[in-house]
Amino acid sequence: MAADEIRGTAHGTAPVPLSVLDLVTVGAGSTATDALRTSVGLSRFTEARGFHRYWVAEHHSMPGVASSSPAVILAHLAAHTERIRLGSGGVMLPNHAPLVIAEQFGTLEALAPGRIDLGLGRAPGTDGATAAALRRSDTLNEGADDFPQQLAELTRFLDDDFPDGHPYSRIHAIPGPVQGSTPGGVQSPHRPPVWLLGSSGFSARLAAMLGLPFAFAHHFSAQNTVPALDLYRENFRPSEVLDEPYALIGVGALATDDEREARRQTRAMGLNMVRLRTGRPGLFPDPEEAERHEFSPFEEDFIRSWSSNVVHGSAEEVRAGLDALHKRTGADELMITSHAHHGDLRLRSYELIADAYGLPTA
Repeated sequence: MAADEIRGTAHGTAPVPLSVLDLVTVGAGSTATDALRTSVGLSRFTEARGFHRYWVAEHHSMPGVASSSPAVILAHLAAHTERIRLGSGGVMLPNHAPLVIAEQFGTLEALAPGRIDLGLGRAPGTDGATAAALRRSDTLNEGADDFPQQLAELTRFLDDDFPDGHPYSRIHAIPGPVQGSTPGGVQSPHRPPVWLLGSSGFSARLAAMLGLPFAFAHHFSAQNTVPALDLYRENFRPSEVLDEPYALIGVGALATDDEREARRQTRAMGLNMVRLRTGRPGLFPDPEEAERHEFSPFEEDFIRSWSSNVVHGSAEEVRAGLDALHKRTGADELMITSHAHHGDLRLRSYELIADAYGLPTA
């Protein structure tokens, strides 16, 4: 597997490659169709401006997030783009049979050869009841022993290398490498690179042990970012995939033409997170709704803490904030997720960030 499938190239004055994390946000008064159209436009725009990769996150039972089926969305984006890497940020592996994931991402690799990433997480991406419905079980298999075993099984399906005598040795993920070894077959043995995602030290340590690239969710676990990256780097073992650590961080960032609008949208984002954290997820509220809401002291404290980890304001403020974050963490790549009530504001945010760094215009 070529290392440049993982490592990107920084453009303009950006300190590292810039990428995109999309939750397909649905604002109040909009539809999932509107949100998905925004995703298509955003993927095409960021491809043209030199962003390295575009990932879609798996979430469930959240009215304001239309990304419950990353593989379906990625197939659609693959049809509308040509160069940008596409991937999951991530697929929550315990929610799915490893064979199904291998088949889905083998299909994506066949649709967009050489530009698919498979990012994997071990959290459910939803509440416990929904996770139980997804898994058809009341037991949430998220223990330290289960995820590595699921990962190993998935990897063997991707590589088609179960040993003789294994119960799955005659089972093959299609599309996949076995098609190349079948009489008359010309299937490429290539498969998508695997990333591990995390918001704590568990996946950092596992990614290091396996020599895999690591993606950390700074955008919702900022207090753990530096410790997790340190853990990953200190324990990294070179592998056939990487000879040295490579870590990206997801970061919430919103740039607007009027910095006051960035503050308003970020406060609305805070209200959305309050509702999510208290078991009342809904559509992404507009700023006017957030301005009318009577926040409790607890909610105000939560929003103040949450907003402090969202880089927001004018393009210059956002650029300075991203530069400072890179300097503090030493991340090899910044994956930006911009949330706003309207899709055009999300698109404008990435445009302002691209302009602030002087990214290519064609």
